[in-house]
Amino acid sequence: MFPMLTELMNYGQQTIRAARYVGQGFTITLSHVNRLPITIQYPYEKLITSERFRGRIHFEFDKCIACEVCVRVCPIDLPVVDWKFESNIRKKRLFNYSIDFGICIFCGNCVEYCPTNCLSMTEEYELSTYDRHELNHNQIALGRLPISVIDDYTIQTISNSPQIKNV
Repeated sequence: MFPMLTELMNYGQQTIRAARYVGQGFTITLSHVNRLPITIQYPYEKLITSERFRGRIHFEFDKCIACEVCVRVCPIDLPVVDWKFESNIRKKRLFNYSIDFGICIFCGNCVEYCPTNCLSMTEEYELSTYDRHELNHNQIALGRLPISVIDDYTIQTISNSPQIKNV
């Protein structure tokens, strides 16, 4: 008789423990009922990126001195710099500069270590294409000024940080 009584007590304890877990789940669910949704309708609403966001790289051809520091600090040796040494002016002449964004890991080392600040990160993050060869940008495509999300009147911008309302 005692084994049956202990089994009944264990069953009761397990039932109470299971009911407690279900109750905890309901309290978590009910605590989320009053919150506003955090999803956005992407093509029509876009988040404003933070100041330190690492998007597409912008390149200024006139500032570049072809020192190739960006290639040396890149973990995957990605930027391709074509230059020729001009012996009469004793300087390097830059012919071509390109970055393949299909391979780029957007670490920002090239921007950080550039001595002439000819590279900068933009807030542009929509780089998707149907052909991977379109992701290989030369100095003309890299020199294109970024499209600002804030200036686009067809899109509702949503701030990334929660705004505190003063009452």
